[in-house]
Amino acid sequence: MQLMFLGTSAGRPTRSRNVTSIALSLPEPQCGFWLFDVGEGTQHRMLGSKLKLNKLERIFITHLHGDHIYGLPGLLSSRGYFEGAGPLTIYGPQGLRAYLDSIFNLTGVHLGYELHVVEITEGEIIADDRFVVEAAELQHRLPSFGFRITERPLSGQLNLKRLAELGVPAGPLFGKLKRGEDVTLACGTTVTASDVVGKPHPGRVVTILGDTRPCENAVRLACNADLLVHEATFAGGLEEKAAAYGHSTFTQAAEIARDAGAKRLVVTHFSSRYDDEEVAELANGVKGIFEQIEPAVEMAEINVPRLPLTNS
Repeated sequence: MQLMFLGTSAGRPTRSRNVTSIALSLPEPQCGFWLFDVGEGTQHRMLGSKLKLNKLERIFITHLHGDHIYGLPGLLSSRGYFEGAGPLTIYGPQGLRAYLDSIFNLTGVHLGYELHVVEITEGEIIADDRFVVEAAELQHRLPSFGFRITERPLSGQLNLKRLAELGVPAGPLFGKLKRGEDVTLACGTTVTASDVVGKPHPGRVVTILGDTRPCENAVRLACNADLLVHEATFAGGLEEKAAAYGHSTFTQAAEIARDAGAKRLVVTHFSSRYDDEEVAELANGVKGIFEQIEPAVEMAEINVPRLPLTNS
């Protein structure tokens, strides 16, 4: 799993930063990706990346402020020009469907693929064979959501030596055992999956939050996450200003990561008053609160690796 930051600026673009969008590339064999927010210019940023719109599977909109959604209609329209663009589902706050319907009706857009818009509430919004995605409302000037993406565990590796000792023939029985099913051989011997399959490999957890003041749901969504993405619009010491606009400071983002027990924190959504050097200094300045903090960099990829498999 990898994250690419297609925009890291708050409110408006700058010469070096676009407005908010994050791509989450999924592991093999799917190799698709999800988008979290689609600020103006997102599809232009994608042209300089390996991301292709026909591989886009889902879009998550944290809230309806323009710097998070003004690029959405154009990107959806462009996706129709890509061969193999299948159905697409968008998840976001109430009002998202009316926003898109109004633009598409007024401009006569024909997408050429199925588009599903799901206006979310708090709780589990996706549960498939790969991932569980949970949403919770944060504290901002508009309804704003955060998302916790939990990868389902991978089954352990087969113990080929033990399978040979037990006389299990290669083929469909291997698949059943790997899925955790006990099997009975032609001779009548029952082979239990736990005897020939290693321990499951825990999935990764990535938490991506929309704009927010510090709040309990931010900590809950980020609990023990492998990676937390949290906004840091203002420098520490500007907490009163941040609260007035529904945002957080670098200090507050570090405190959320610490309180949640997250393993790693990437901050983004920087005020245009700070250049890249100042952003780096602000992040370094709160390492006493949370050591594993780093600022997001435009178009940079951040890998979320698996821990090595451990077999029983």
